[in-house]
Amino acid sequence: MRAARLHAFGKAAEVLRVEEVPAPPPGPGELLVKMLAAPVNPADLNIIEGKYGELPDLPAVIGNEGVGRVVAVGGGVSGFAPGDLVLPMCRGTWTQNLLASARDAILLPAGLDVHQAAMLTVNPPSAWGLLQDFVKLNAGDWIVQNAANSAVGRSVIQIARARGGKTLNVVRRPELIDELRAIGADRVVLEDCDLRSQIGEFCDRRPCLGLNAVGGASALNLANALADEGTLVTYGAMGRQPLKIPNGLLIFRNLHFRGFWLNRWKEKSPAPAIKEMFSTLAGLVARGELVLPVHRVYPLTELVEAVEEAGRESRAGKVLLDLSA
Repeated sequence: MRAARLHAFGKAAEVLRVEEVPAPPPGPGELLVKMLAAPVNPADLNIIEGKYGELPDLPAVIGNEGVGRVVAVGGGVSGFAPGDLVLPMCRGTWTQNLLASARDAILLPAGLDVHQAAMLTVNPPSAWGLLQDFVKLNAGDWIVQNAANSAVGRSVIQIARARGGKTLNVVRRPELIDELRAIGADRVVLEDCDLRSQIGEFCDRRPCLGLNAVGGASALNLANALADEGTLVTYGAMGRQPLKIPNGLLIFRNLHFRGFWLNRWKEKSPAPAIKEMFSTLAGLVARGELVLPVHRVYPLTELVEAVEEAGRESRAGKVLLDLSA
C-alpha cells in the first residue's frame, strides 16, 4: 500500500514522500481500515515544519483525521464488520490502509457523505468542546467569536444554532458576511468593528462566551464585548500576537480567561461522552445541518501540491486527500 511518510521536519517538498509500505493484518482488538479521504489540517502543516506541540518519531506516516471502511476485523472485536464506515481515531491517516484500535474507532451511518465524514474528527469536536465545557449555555444566549469563517468557526455557528444559541461572528473580509449568514450566523461584523461601543446594536444581551483563535487586538475586542463574569477561551493564535488584557476587565468585570487544546480535551473526556458527541455530530451532518466547505480534493500522488495548497490563505475550504485509489 502507499502512505505519506515524513522523514525530517521542514518544507513538504523536501521531507514528505509517498512510499510503498506493508499492510499488516489486524491483531486482537484491531480493525484494518481502507482509508477513503483525509483533510490537510493546520496541525499537519505544523507537524511537517516541526512546530507542533507534539511531534512524532521519524520516519512517520502523518495525518490526524480521516474516514475509511473496515476491511478486516481482528480477534475479540465486536460491533464492527467489513464495509462499515468508521473514524479510526488515531494518527497516521494519510495512508491507503490503517490499523486502528476497535475500542477507539467510531462507527458512522452507512450513507454519510465521505468528504464531510473525513472532516468530522478535529474541527467539529473542537467547536463542541468550546461550546460544552466552559459556560452553561441556554437557548438564546450569545457567543462571540473571531476567525468565524474557519472550519471551527463554521462548526460553532452550526452547532450553536442547532442548540438554540446565537452567534456574533467577526471576520476580516466583507464577502464572508452573506456566506456565514447562509449557514446560520445571527450577526456577522468586520474585524475593525469596535464591539465595546457597538455590542448593543448586534445583540439583545451581551455574550457570555467568547472564542478566540486570533489573539492580539482581535482577542481584546471580543473580551470588551463580553458580559460581566463572561469567559474568553483561546484555542488558536492565527495573528501570532499575545493576549493583552487591561487590568480593569479582571478587576471590575471579573472576566475569565481560559485555554482549549483538543488533544487534552479528548484525553480527559469519558469514552461514552465522546461516542455520544460523534453520534450527535454525525446526525447533524446527515441532516445537512453541519456542512464544511471543501476547497479541492487531491489524489495521494499529488501530496506535496495538496500540502502547499492547504498552506495558502486564499482557500475557500478544506483541502482533502483522496486515498481510495
